[in-house]
Amino acid sequence: MTLGKTQTPTLPLICAPVTERGAADFLAALDDADRVADAVELRLDYLGAEDLPEVLDRLRARLGRLSKPLIFTFRPREQGGQRDLDICDRLSFWRELPPDLIRALAYADFELDLVESLAGAAPPVPWAKVICSWHDFGGTPDDLPARAERMAQLPAAVVKVATRARRLGDCLRVFEAIDRVSRAKPVIALGMELPGLPTRVLAPARGALLTFGALRPGAESAAGQPTVGELRELYRAGRLSRASEIYGVIGHPVGHSRSPAMHNAALAAAGRDAVYLPLEVDDVDEFVRDFVRPATRRLDWNLRGLSVTIPHKLAIMPHLDVVSAEAASVGAVNTVIVEGGKLRGENTDVAGAMRPLDEVIDARGARVAVLGAGGSARAVCAGLQERGAQVTVYGRDTRRTGPLAEQFGTGAAPLESFAGNAEIVINCTPIGMRGHSEGQSPLPPEALARAPLVYDLIYNPEETELLRQARAAGCRTLGGLSMLIAQAAEQFRLWTGEEPPVGVMAEAARRGLESLP
Repeated sequence: MTLGKTQTPTLPLICAPVTERGAADFLAALDDADRVADAVELRLDYLGAEDLPEVLDRLRARLGRLSKPLIFTFRPREQGGQRDLDICDRLSFWRELPPDLIRALAYADFELDLVESLAGAAPPVPWAKVICSWHDFGGTPDDLPARAERMAQLPAAVVKVATRARRLGDCLRVFEAIDRVSRAKPVIALGMELPGLPTRVLAPARGALLTFGALRPGAESAAGQPTVGELRELYRAGRLSRASEIYGVIGHPVGHSRSPAMHNAALAAAGRDAVYLPLEVDDVDEFVRDFVRPATRRLDWNLRGLSVTIPHKLAIMPHLDVVSAEAASVGAVNTVIVEGGKLRGENTDVAGAMRPLDEVIDARGARVAVLGAGGSARAVCAGLQERGAQVTVYGRDTRRTGPLAEQFGTGAAPLESFAGNAEIVINCTPIGMRGHSEGQSPLPPEALARAPLVYDLIYNPEETELLRQARAAGCRTLGGLSMLIAQAAEQFRLWTGEEPPVGVMAEAARRGLESLP
């Protein structure tokens, strides 16, 4: 089933939840949220019994100074809140809320069980101001759209469903819930955790009333919640529509990728109505069928292209209608272009690896040591083969170095045998990568003394131990960030037909690295 089309709201809202625990911090965060968000949710369940009365009293005194719509939430722990509250506790809270606060708020968030308990009774807040919410922290049930439709039959003004997205496919049911319910009344629907991120970015453009963004990292009210700044500046969520171009990176895991920072900056600089999303994909077959191929996909979106990263660069290939000669030679696709009803696969890792190298040295006929035998080594060997370089692949696993050497006509040797007899050393192993083996080097320092150039494809950290050793030995060095930017620039060119704003992409990539822990 293809999800149907609905009316796109004219003013998509980004709502910031206030989640501080002390009265002073809570009120300061409220002021911050009022400045940067389109709406503010006061998570009053985050406050202790001693702080809540003070916050409500001080809030009444500053109502005239607040400019954004307010949502009050008093959530029990079993539904994602921070306090142990039964229905009587919650009813007492809402019934004792001062009338001027009830008049001032835009919405009060009532959990589904609370709404159902009020059947036939006068609510403590007018139904026109009530959000009926339901959360599932275990997963996204198959009947979510039907459940949301049943909730829409209740007297509350807005339906809200939030579920744990265990897989990207769960987003389909969230989007379907928006499509069904938004025809009858306003709806908020989202998937929690990283696989659900597309719902947080795209839901307003698909008819949802709003999406939630944290004031800062660490202030999230639910798992996977981006910040207001990320929604507004990185993803431009408030400007998207049904017609917006969609790009993304597929991988597993994909949360570490710098591609969203680079490509969203480039799309914004080029003035394109587009967004680039991290897509956590665990099953390529299902993903291509349900999200990508125009003839079978279940999501009505303007998907134009994909970056492909580990572990899907090989698995994606059987699903493509056309694979470029270079991608076939490397045996991997890192770029997919959606053209009409067809899918085309390319590999920009070769150009990405070679372009920075060509700018600093002429590799034609040069003696080159390639360390490692994985996917990046294959791309490097393909590029060096085109330049007629004399390549030796050094690795620890002869079952991988042997076939690679045979395919590209290179030499092969154990990694520990490298003694510095190369003009260019290119590290294609993960040794030295942050989160893997940071601070380590694939080579001893003495092996670098005679190498004029050392090139490390690792970009996080920007200066690896290998590069530090190489500089100390007097070698020229080249870091992996240059490759990351070059391959992404080539992807941008393939997708859009435009020249990429390389400087903008480089700046975004560096900013992104600086923000990593």
